Amino acid sequence: MQESETTMVIAQQLRSGLSRLYADLLGRRVFKFLLALHGVGAFALITFGVMLGKFSVARCVVRPLVAREISRAGVKLLPMFLFASLAMGFLIIGQAAPWVSRVGGENTFLGDIMAIVVVRELGPLLTAFLVLARVGTANVVELGTARAMGEVESLEALGIDPVHYFVMPRVIGMAVGIFSLTVYLILGTVGSGYLWAFVQHVPLQPSDYFNQLAGALSYLDFILLALKTCAFGCIIAIVTCYHGLAQPLQLDQISNATVRAVGQSVIACVLIDALFIIAYLTV
Repeated sequence: MQESETTMVIAQQLRSGLSRLYADLLGRRVFKFLLALHGVGAFALITFGVMLGKFSVARCVVRPLVAREISRAGVKLLPMFLFASLAMGFLIIGQAAPWVSRVGGENTFLGDIMAIVVVRELGPLLTAFLVLARVGTANVVELGTARAMGEVESLEALGIDPVHYFVMPRVIGMAVGIFSLTVYLILGTVGSGYLWAFVQHVPLQPSDYFNQLAGALSYLDFILLALKTCAFGCIIAIVTCYHGLAQPLQLDQISNATVRAVGQSVIACVLIDALFIIAYLTV
């Protein structure tokens, strides 16, 4: 009896110790999340304040930087997005066509499926994630290196606002780039979708296909698409610039900052997308 009671006491102590350990771990995670949210929110407010107050300041310097960021987050990614549009059209039509053909809906539902999947959800999110992987990570590395090497302090000593010089062109360029690439990806996916449907001998005329697309979309879809993609670009640029610029870093800390920036950007984009879904359903 004494041994069994001792075993029960030890088991209870172990369970209580594990529960406290998990509670402490959860508390640390929540506290770190709140700190990160506070830091990114404050940095976003500072960025938008600088954009409003200094938008027309030093145009001859800022405009080439904005053009460079639009090229980096838009024009230079066109070949990759051409391949992505061809692949996505093949995947969607390749999966959808056999299923809708079973119920005789290939002449009715393929356009609706492309509109719902590509225009409303998959196109903007995929574009945001690809731009994050190619350009967002580069923002963290570039700004983190500039911070570690003392370039930010040098600009401040010269009277140049680092947010105006580094962050504002990236926010504008990434917002414009993600919006443009999303439109490019949607058009390419819609076109390649019909191409793959034709290859699979789906009895669907081009006029019927595009009429289905037009009937499935409304003006609200285009408004929300523009707002959503610009929001994705702004939040990715702000989060990546925050982790590269707003905190003192050493060169060996840049990789960890990049991982944190990517994770937080993905979470932020998913939450923004959920908010737009709620807005679409309630309007």
